[in-house]
Amino acid sequence: MARHLITSAIPYINGIKHLGNLVGSQLPADLFARYQRARGNEVLFLCATDEHGTPAELAATKAGKPVAEYCAEMHEVQSKIADGFGLSFDHFGRSSSAQNQSLTQHFAGVLADQNLIAEVSETQMYSHADGRYLPDRYIEGTCPNCGFDSARGDQCDNCTKQLDPVDLINPHSTISGSTDLEMRETKHLYLRQSQMKDQLEAWIDSKTDWPVLTTSIAKKWLNDGDGLQDRGITRDLDWGVPVKRGDADWPGMEGKVFYVWFDAPIEYIACSQEWVDAGKGNDWQRWWRTDQGADDVTYTQFMGKDNVPFHTLSFPATILGSGETWKLVDYIKSFNYLNYDGGQFSTSRGRGVFMDQALEILPADYWRWWLLSNAPESSDAEFTWENFQANVNKDLADVLGNFVSRITKFCRSKFGEVVPEGGSYGEQEAKLIADITARLRDYETHMNAIDVRKAAAELRAIWVAGNEYLQSSAPWSTFKEDPETAAAQVRLGLNLIRLYAVLSAPFIPSTAARMMEAMQASNDTWPSDVAEALSHLTAGHEFSVPDVLFAKITDEQREEWQDRFAGTRD
Repeated sequence: MARHLITSAIPYINGIKHLGNLVGSQLPADLFARYQRARGNEVLFLCATDEHGTPAELAATKAGKPVAEYCAEMHEVQSKIADGFGLSFDHFGRSSSAQNQSLTQHFAGVLADQNLIAEVSETQMYSHADGRYLPDRYIEGTCPNCGFDSARGDQCDNCTKQLDPVDLINPHSTISGSTDLEMRETKHLYLRQSQMKDQLEAWIDSKTDWPVLTTSIAKKWLNDGDGLQDRGITRDLDWGVPVKRGDADWPGMEGKVFYVWFDAPIEYIACSQEWVDAGKGNDWQRWWRTDQGADDVTYTQFMGKDNVPFHTLSFPATILGSGETWKLVDYIKSFNYLNYDGGQFSTSRGRGVFMDQALEILPADYWRWWLLSNAPESSDAEFTWENFQANVNKDLADVLGNFVSRITKFCRSKFGEVVPEGGSYGEQEAKLIADITARLRDYETHMNAIDVRKAAAELRAIWVAGNEYLQSSAPWSTFKEDPETAAAQVRLGLNLIRLYAVLSAPFIPSTAARMMEAMQASNDTWPSDVAEALSHLTAGHEFSVPDVLFAKITDEQREEWQDRFAGTRD
C-alpha cells in the first residue's frame, strides 16, 4: 500500500471562492485523492482556510465584524461549500489555529538559530488618513511593468511580477482610498533565501518530472534580474501569528505578526496536527517527519501558478533551512488560469460564477466534470456558457446518462428489474472487453501522472465504448430473434454500469454513488481484470432503474444564467 500526502493550496478566508480557484487547486487535488484511495492506497488529504493578512482584515472591516469572528464564520461557510462539491478532505483546518501559531514560531526560532533570519530596518508605506503602516496588499496602483491599473504592492495579478509598494505608479490605500502616503522607517525580519539559492536550485533540478509550468516559474524567480531575494516575513498588523522566537519573545518585534506567506504554508503541517487533535487520525509525524516514517510518503501539492514561487522557493527554504527532518514536497501540480467569458475571474472584484452560486443552479457533478475535463493545464482556459452547455449535454447526458437509461429501461421492459440469465459472450463482447482494458490502462497512466484532461478524455472514451457496443449489438432487435443472446448483451450492459461507477467516482462521485445504488452493488474495488469486473453482477441480481442522471441544459437556461452572471457579484 503506497502512502500519499496531498495538499491543496489553502484559500483565503475573504469570501466565497470562484470556479477558477476551485479548478486551480482543490478540485484536482480531490480527484487525485479519490483515485489513490480507490486504488487501495493510504491517503491524507489536507486543506485549510488562510486566515491571516490583509484580505482577512479588509473583508472583516467590510462585513463590520471583528476579524476573529469573521474568520470563524467564513471557515464554516467555506467548509460547507467544499462538502457541497464533494471535496473529500481528511481535515479542513484553519491557519489561525493554535497548532499553526506554535509551529510557525518554532520555525522562526530554528531558522534564526541557523542564521537564516535577519533584522532589517526598512521604509514602509504609511497612510496618514488611516493612521497606520500599510502592508503591501493594502496598497494598489498601476504596475510599472505591464500597466495594469489594479496591481497590488506585493505583486501584479496581471503579469505576476513581484513588486514593492514604491514601484507602483499613483499608489493609494485600499482602506481609505487616500493617496496621502509616505515612506517611514520600521524594522522587520527577513528570511535569508538568497543564502539558500544553490541548495534550492539543486533541489528543483532534481525534480525532473515536474510540470514545465512549475519548473519554469521557479527558475524564473531563481535567476531573473538579481536572482532569489531575501523576503520579509513580518508585518505591522494586529491580526496574525505574534512574532516570537520559539516560545521566547523577540526583542524589537513587539506588536508585529508574521507575514501571511510565512505562516500559511506551515499550516499544511499544522493541519495534520489539527486532524489528530480532532480525533480523526493519529501520529501526524509519520506523514511529515522523515525520522518518523515519512520517507515512504509521496507528497503532492496542487495550486494555481500564482502560488508556485512560494511553494518552490519560500516554503522549501523554511523546511530546508530549519535543518530538521521535515518532509519536502515530491511533486507540484500547478495550473494556469481559468478565465470567465472573455475576462478574468476575480474574488476581490466579484467577477464570475462563485462556488455557492454554482451549486444553487446545478448539482456538483455537472461542474466537477466540466472543470476537470477542461482543466487549464498547458495554457489558460476559458469558461463560456455555450461550451459548458455543450459539454454537459454531450458527455454527461448523451453519453453516460443515456447509456444507463437505455440499458436499465430495456432490461426492465423485457426481463424485469433483475440481471437476466442465459446466453454467452461472443466475439463482439471480447472486443469490447479488450478495448476497455486497453483504455483503462491508459486512464490509470494519465491519473498516475495527474494529466487531468487526458484522464477525463480516456474516461469519456470508456463510456463511449459502451454506447457503441449497445448500438451495434442492439439487444432490442436481438431479443426478437434470440432472447438468450439479448440476455447476455443486457447482462454485460448492466455490469458496465457498475464498472463505470467505480471508474467515474473520482470525477463525479455523487453520480457514481447513485449508479452503484441503482445496481444495488457494494463492491467498488478498482478493476485489475476487466472481464472479471464485468461478471460481478450475476444472473438473478436485482437492480432498480435510476432517475435521469443528468438533465440536459436548455438554451433558455443557458441564456438566463449568462444574463444572471454577466460579470459581477453583489
